Amino acid sequence: MNALQEYLIKLIKIQGPISIATFMAEALGNEQHGYYMKQDPFGQDGDFTTAPEISQMFGEIIGLWQANNWLNMGRPETIHLVELGPGRGTLMQDALRSMKIVPGLLDAVKLHLVETSPALRRIQEKNLQAYIKPLWHNRINEVLDITGTDPIFVIANEFFDALPVRQFQKTETGWHERLVCLDTHENLCFQLAPIPTSEQMIPPVHHRAENGSIVEICAIGENILEEISGHIKINDGAALIIDYGHDAHGTGDSLQAVKGHQYSDILTNPGDADLTTHVNFQRLKQIAQRIGIKTYGAIPQGSFLQSMGIKARSDKLSLNATEAQKKDIHSALNRLIDEKEMGKLFKVMALTDHGLQGVIGFEV
Repeated sequence: MNALQEYLIKLIKIQGPISIATFMAEALGNEQHGYYMKQDPFGQDGDFTTAPEISQMFGEIIGLWQANNWLNMGRPETIHLVELGPGRGTLMQDALRSMKIVPGLLDAVKLHLVETSPALRRIQEKNLQAYIKPLWHNRINEVLDITGTDPIFVIANEFFDALPVRQFQKTETGWHERLVCLDTHENLCFQLAPIPTSEQMIPPVHHRAENGSIVEICAIGENILEEISGHIKINDGAALIIDYGHDAHGTGDSLQAVKGHQYSDILTNPGDADLTTHVNFQRLKQIAQRIGIKTYGAIPQGSFLQSMGIKARSDKLSLNATEAQKKDIHSALNRLIDEKEMGKLFKVMALTDHGLQGVIGFEV
């Protein structure tokens, strides 16, 4: 039993069962014992590998996507480039390198990183020091409070999947929230709330779901999407969201824990494993459209990257590479675009103001 588990047991004894959202928030973001607060979880030596760690091509393409938007926007004098959950800063490092080839673009960029982990902030600063000194923020609203009327360009790669969700399960007596509580041996366990939740909490599309169905609601993610969309509508800009999930409403328990590149028990040693859920892109799209901005996708990551020319970039990198390097480049390309790897499960969605034309990467 680790320190966070002891803390959660005491918390439940005092106030009763907690929501899965509260459990996730503590497991990932507890100031002392949270997963992201105390370590660098990325790469082969960590617990999981994200697309930017697989190949420089991924970040380069995202940088070029935003560069194209800047050009089509008429080269505004100032843009606020914002990354949510920037990891080691690898994606941003590669994106800035590709953006550097566009004359005047980096001079217009004010860089903001939304990151709560002190350990990761130190790594980000080191990796980005050759480009732009970023400003760090704990929340997206801190960024929007200081951007004024300037456009924002947002990047969110594997950010929404780690936001806390609440789960509700349908039974014969209605929708009951799934909670984290204590069993008879005082171990953490899942349990349904005895009193059903108001059906108003459940999206109407799920009201006729079968008994046993589980619905996940990510209120924090929806609020963040609303804030970004509202700013883009008034002040212009573009956002690119890449994550694993589905582009249709669905039911099911997608909560999982990953440790050492393997699935692990969700309730065992919280704070020592990553927790994620699948992103409901259809819900995010509906929020953006309701606010009144344009949406593109969500489409499979493989389709987006190929539309953006990742194969040509792969060929160019291979020109002067050794045979071993060529093999690594091809392997990385395959992991990013193949349907059996990241190419299908991961989706890409874009949000832009209505005036922005020439958005690339979503051609059918």
